[in-house]
Amino acid sequence: MKKTFIASIFALSALGAVAHAEESTSCDVAKDKWMAEDALKAKLTGEGMEVRKIKVENGCYEVYGIDAKGGKVEALYNPETGEQAGTAGAD
Repeated sequence: MKKTFIASIFALSALGAVAHAEESTSCDVAKDKWMAEDALKAKLTGEGMEVRKIKVENGCYEVYGIDAKGGKVEALYNPETGEQAGTAGAD
């Protein structure tokens, strides 16, 4: 029982750390350096993603779409480079 309790504590701690990491993702880029949403959409479309929606969250572009394999995508992108900066949380 004691081993199960300790294992549960570690598992919950790990989940909390992951949730905190998702919430704290931020892209510190001056607004005048941001690429246009259309440019990000074109980049991601060229990589095989079907972009459904782009919005701004914590200074990053938050992108919702479908990847080349048909999987759901909810990801954060650096607005200057267009590189993925993390995963988006559920709305």
